[in-house]
Parts: sequence; C-alpha cells; structure tokens
Amino acid sequence: MSIISQKTGFQIRPRFEIYSKYEVEELKTIMKTALASEDAPCTGKVRFGYVSMYPNDEDKHYWSPHLSVTIEKDESGNGSILRGLYGPFPAVWTMFVFVYAIIALAIVIALVIGFANMSIDESSAILWAVPFLVLLFASMYYVSYFGQKKGHDQIEDIHHFFENCIGQKIE
Repeated sequence: MSIISQKTGFQIRPRFEIYSKYEVEELKTIMKTALASEDAPCTGKVRFGYVSMYPNDEDKHYWSPHLSVTIEKDESGNGSILRGLYGPFPAVWTMFVFVYAIIALAIVIALVIGFANMSIDESSAILWAVPFLVLLFASMYYVSYFGQKKGHDQIEDIHHFFENCIGQKIE
C-alpha cells in the first residue's frame, strides 16, 4: 500500500507516527548502518534523534522527495516514537510557500485597491485580476500534485527502505 494514498488520499506532505520496540540509540545505530550500506536506495543523515533520507545523488531531480523522521523516547519507557514527514527538499518547499505568499498578497492588494476605488466611484477594474490570481493560486496546488506524482516512485523506495530498517510496516 502506498504511503501517499493511505486513508486520506492525496496529501501534499504525507505524515506518519509509529511506535517502535527499539530505543532511540538503537534506532540511530540501525539507521546509520543501513544508510552506509552500498545497496541502500537512498542516502541520509542521522543526528540527535533526527533522521533525514533522500534519493541518491544520481537519482535526484527537482521533485525528489525528502523524508524527515524525529525519534523520541516513548514516555512509557518502552521503545520510542517515530514521526515522519515526506515532502520536497526544503528549498522547493520554501519556494512554494514564497509563491503562495506573493499571490495571496497580490489578491489582498487588488481587493483593497478595487474596493477603495469602488467606494469613491472610480474604476474598480483591478477586481478582474482577482479571479485570475485565485486561479493561479489553485494551479500551484496542482503543480505540487504533479511534483508529488513525479517523485512517487522515490517516495515508495525510501518508504520501503525505512520500513526494512525499523523492521515493521507503517500503516
């Protein structure tokens, strides 16, 4: 089953939370060993209860996914809690947020100018830009969907590798 299509359908940044029988230090050692192996389908870093996994350099492209996992000690004292988040590389995610913010700002400016002009009986033609800006805003969502589809196989590879590392399926 795909991590992307589980329960909630399409998600821009799929997440999971699981409990592991391993302690934090054991998991860190397991992850470091698995990532260092020559047949690993991805590369990554393990630091201070945080694991970052991404495709090997020769397989990377603009839409390649990035898995971030935090590992915390379970409060019951048995094992640990792993919280994972799949998403684009931070630079891609930042670019999308920046574009969303610019479009939203343009919508607000167009609305303010348009309604201000309307209130003083001036031309409010700038309001015609709002539907186009909203359409542009929505199209960014579809661009992210396209990007996730493009990186889907890599997400699956990283996901299965991660499941094999920790020795349990993520549902």
